[in-house]
Amino acid sequence: MSESVPDSWRPALEPALATPEVRALGGWLRLEEDAGKTIYPPRGQRLRALELTPLDKVRAVILGQDPYHGPGQAHGLAFSVPEGSKIPPSLANIYKELHADLGVDKPPHGNLEHWARQGVLLLNTSLTVEAGQAGSHAGRGWEAITDAVVSAAAERADPTVFVLWGAHAQKKARAIPALQARPHHVIESPHPSPLSAYRGFFGSQPFSRTNAFLREAGRSEIVWT
Repeated sequence: MSESVPDSWRPALEPALATPEVRALGGWLRLEEDAGKTIYPPRGQRLRALELTPLDKVRAVILGQDPYHGPGQAHGLAFSVPEGSKIPPSLANIYKELHADLGVDKPPHGNLEHWARQGVLLLNTSLTVEAGQAGSHAGRGWEAITDAVVSAAAERADPTVFVLWGAHAQKKARAIPALQARPHHVIESPHPSPLSAYRGFFGSQPFSRTNAFLREAGRSEIVWT
């Protein structure tokens, strides 16, 4: 792996980093790029979520599936895009629910780093994708790393909110034993994509529910603006 694992996460991830599938992942990614394939996000940004949200600062986890696969979109945070990039449909729906839930006006950009720096871990199951090929890096080794990330967050004693949008995120999280054993709070709803948002994502109030739990647990709330 050419990416540098942040210090706060390294002890929790070391067993996963030693597995054969993760050892092979870095070499496979280099071969894909050497073959002329475009991989998102670019090198240096693939562990951005872990860099911005140290393990001991995690207050909430929002779990996605894989990065955006269009140019200029993915920058290492689930559902987020850099400033200047068009807001994707799923994020537009997240903003609609944020407004309905808390009255927050739609931001002028899609960069969610402000959330990440407050302890909202914006994590995808796979941390890379081939340009134009959604889900193309599933099963290539990232799952061992992201499973370890979710497990590490769930194994902490600090009460934490796990926001699971869609069946994929829900299935992954249910495989983490500590998530049921610790005093955490799980919020499940359909995915915010245009295909499923009207099936229960809208009206699910994940932002106010997250803050209500954190407040009751004696932890600081998230400023979602």
